[in-house]
Amino acid sequence: MGAGPAWQPLGGPPAAYRGDVEILLWLVPPVLVTVAAMCWVGWVGRDPRAVDREVMVRRLARGMARETPLRYAAPRPERDRSTGIAVRPSRARKAS
Repeated sequence: MGAGPAWQPLGGPPAAYRGDVEILLWLVPPVLVTVAAMCWVGWVGRDPRAVDREVMVRRLARGMARETPLRYAAPRPERDRSTGIAVRPSRARKAS
């Protein structure tokens, strides 16, 4: 088969690989297509209208200066009616 194993199990450094290494040329077309697709998506997804920086700063300042009513993110839940069942605290003493 060959000149022997590429790795020596009883210690010592591994021998150099003497076989031919196949270059992965089949991988080049998918990589090129992927890079082209990334460039195309970056070009198509850009903002088509360029907004002036001063205009953006004015819009931000106007929005920050506006007074907004203080609201909670979620509505407060309604309190459940009592079912008449008493729940007593635990009788276990706390370790201190």
